[in-house]
Amino acid sequence: MGEREVDWSALPMELLPLIGKTVQARIDVVRLRSVCASLRTSIPPLRGISPPLLLPFPFPTNSAGGQSFLSQSTIYRLQPLDDNPNLSTCSSKGWLVKVEEYEPGRVRLLNPLSSLRIWFLPDSFPKVINLLDFRVVEVGKAYKLQHSSGMNIAGVDKLVLFPNSAWTSCVEYKLIYGLFHEGKLGYVKYGDKNWTFVDDNNFYCDDITEYKGQSYVVDELGTVSWIDSSMKLIQFSPPLCGLGNRKHLVESCGELYVVDRFFDGERRSDHNLRRYRVCPKTVNFEVYKLDQEWGRWIMVKNLGDQFFILGNDCSFSVSATEFSGCKGNCIYFTDEKNIGAFYLENQKIDKILDYKAQCHAFWPPPSWLSSKSSSKC
Repeated sequence: MGEREVDWSALPMELLPLIGKTVQARIDVVRLRSVCASLRTSIPPLRGISPPLLLPFPFPTNSAGGQSFLSQSTIYRLQPLDDNPNLSTCSSKGWLVKVEEYEPGRVRLLNPLSSLRIWFLPDSFPKVINLLDFRVVEVGKAYKLQHSSGMNIAGVDKLVLFPNSAWTSCVEYKLIYGLFHEGKLGYVKYGDKNWTFVDDNNFYCDDITEYKGQSYVVDELGTVSWIDSSMKLIQFSPPLCGLGNRKHLVESCGELYVVDRFFDGERRSDHNLRRYRVCPKTVNFEVYKLDQEWGRWIMVKNLGDQFFILGNDCSFSVSATEFSGCKGNCIYFTDEKNIGAFYLENQKIDKILDYKAQCHAFWPPPSWLSSKSSSKC
């Protein structure tokens, strides 16, 4: 039986807003509104964080009323369209890229792992990329707290917006959670004059993420908690009691994982500069998943075709089958200024020095994205 074509413009008007509410990613809302005039009329355009959102400075400052700015970047997976007539002559594998809008209408490309700007692009790289010409999947969002000069504020390890949905783009309804140096967890609402810290005296937070519409944190012992509406931590899991030095939260295929990272020494802090003065080398990882029925942690030794990416400001999971030169059952991570890959099957770590030889998910851009291929592919 052949596929039946559907005339979206003929759908009852009262259904269109309900269909739109099922789409959570901003790029998907843009694509849905481009289908027909009826959908554009029924689904309002979204307002993003542009220009960057003004927030109070998180640390004591010499100048009164210190301010900072929240900037947003988005990780996308790009692939050529399925109905591309020349697809047989072009690689159909995807490419991961991080996009930051630093000025209204102007973006720059970042490395999804290190968050460093990609300065040197191939000569064939197009000057303009129309996301409607490709299959685009939003993989994740990341946020930074910056000075007015655009420099990142030291001592801010990670930021999470809650709720993080395309339909709650109005900043007045959002909370911004901040994970600060040495594990302090704070939050601020739009219009607040100061940050407020959660369990300031007795809680050390290793990571924070949004999972199934709720904000979750993990402490240094591997205890996962969620944050309720009164900003209290509600314990969700027993302690992991892992012996690692740092815990990461990663969502993969609808499940929440804790990744336990082992260093070859202790991290040493510089309290004045709010950063780690000594960052030891990563030597091992262990992955755990919570058995919610029995309330116990299960060690995971095989991620299947999935590989985890532990970025500086965002962690996520993708399928290795979508990319060229990548293996599943692997963890990509940053270690000081280096990038490494940990393979669960043999517990070995490879340092990635050459993107071209190691993982085409990040570099170089695929041939179908070149300016010459864009007209064909």
